Amino acid sequence: RREQARLRASVVEEDTEAWQKDAHFTGLERVGGVDLSYMKGDESRACASLVVLSFPALEVLYQDCRMVAVSAPYVAGFLAFREVPFLVEAVQRVQQEEPQLQPQVLLVDGNGLLHPRGFGTACHLGVLTDLPCVGVAKNLLQVDGLVRDELHREQVRSLQRSGEAFPLTGTSGKVLGMVLRSYNNSSKPLYVSVGHRVSLDTAVRLVRACCRFRIPEPIRQADIRSREYLRK
Repeated sequence: RREQARLRASVVEEDTEAWQKDAHFTGLERVGGVDLSYMKGDESRACASLVVLSFPALEVLYQDCRMVAVSAPYVAGFLAFREVPFLVEAVQRVQQEEPQLQPQVLLVDGNGLLHPRGFGTACHLGVLTDLPCVGVAKNLLQVDGLVRDELHREQVRSLQRSGEAFPLTGTSGKVLGMVLRSYNNSSKPLYVSVGHRVSLDTAVRLVRACCRFRIPEPIRQADIRSREYLRK
């Protein structure tokens, strides 16, 4: 908790890059996605995956899949301590080996500020790499009074078209993220939150721009490739 609080103090919750302030993201050329996939039946072995896609074409420019030995236990609210070190190493590898392909922003399968202590995996990875990061979760983390009750489900049903969204406001009054319908053919939303060096509005716009299906393409490709690597 002390370490989270120390790192949390470094989180920047606003746009820091010129491309973020542009309606068409002019200047954004490379978007990264990260994922960790575990071996079936073995929580200590996983494939850590980083992919970098071109923007706006969303074509894979770079991929790095490695088997890693996961030693930290899973503790709810502290997942980042288990997974982030491997993702930081993957980012460092691309920066050293293919600097021209390093991502300008990372999409993370998980939460950012939408977290019991306001410091989820996307914040943790963002602070340690100093890259803009966006948290993209598939399920609602029930923090600060947020619950998946009938009211929440009703609001989700009200999202009729891709791109429609509503804010997640906790009982503290703070907006912790946005619920986004990312794809016309899927009624299941995404839960987008700020990780680091990006505003919530920009985070939502970027996730929308990266979706061909429900899951944004950088995360989707990282997931597909890590699972394929495990199969092989």
